[in-house]
Amino acid sequence: MRDDRGFLDALVGDGRPLLILSAIFLIACGGFAIFQASTMRLLPHDTAYLGMSADELCRYQGCRILHFMIHDRISFGGVLIAIGVMYLWLTEFPLQRGETWAWWALVSSGIVGFVSFLSYLGYGYLDSWHGAGTLVLLPLFVGGILHSRDLVSISMPPHPIDVRSRAGLGRALLLLASAGIAIAGLVITTVGMTTVFVPQDLEYIGATRAAIASIHPHLLPLIAHDRAGFGGALASFGVAMFASLRYGRPSRALWQALAVAGMAGFTTAVGIHPVIGYLSLTHLAPAVLGMLVFAGGLVLAISGTVFARP
Repeated sequence: MRDDRGFLDALVGDGRPLLILSAIFLIACGGFAIFQASTMRLLPHDTAYLGMSADELCRYQGCRILHFMIHDRISFGGVLIAIGVMYLWLTEFPLQRGETWAWWALVSSGIVGFVSFLSYLGYGYLDSWHGAGTLVLLPLFVGGILHSRDLVSISMPPHPIDVRSRAGLGRALLLLASAGIAIAGLVITTVGMTTVFVPQDLEYIGATRAAIASIHPHLLPLIAHDRAGFGGALASFGVAMFASLRYGRPSRALWQALAVAGMAGFTTAVGIHPVIGYLSLTHLAPAVLGMLVFAGGLVLAISGTVFARP
């Protein structure tokens, strides 16, 4: 049989290859963000914008300003990996089956993520590397979304949840965790665009907002960029996770995807705090509680479905 497809048409296919490539790109960016931040160095364009190196910034407040920035960047990297993992699951499983909700989940999560890039208008720092990454990702993702639109044909009602069963209670807890993640992301983005810090942040750093701003006029916008970027990614992940749990079929693949995503997100966001000595109970409590709810829900969901007797 003669194959008259064009080269690009064959590569793009039904749009899922582009969505998978987008997810892999997000995972790679997340891994790079974690690796780069763990070196305790600023990116070249950050150094140019700030007018000082990481070593020079480390001389202030016992290096806690730099450590605070590193903790945001490592957390951001973990959430990017989590988003990429959920996008892979959405693309390979429900979207491949033509389930309409999966397409809308990708669209909604993507809109939240891409729009959050515009939060820089609130703090005034346009990160050139972040912008370049967005320009690479946007056409891949949008192209995948547009080409995969013809795949969807199955309307799925919300999957019923019976909290009297272990599986149902587990899904309910996971839904609660996903809603908390999305709300936390929106709050962090808002803080990044406005006050930049919460009181616990300033207590950890050991300086007032004005004192930090006096170090260099570009320091606050740079920190705000990290905060808002992390918050936007968190909200985007929360949207994808919530939709997957509300409409997705309980399955081993879904629980595995959530386990990997949760491990990437929570181990970085929570685990970095003891590393840098940021141990405020009131600051960590919401994240630790969210992690426990997530873990408990996942254990119940797995035990109630994968290992349930027929």
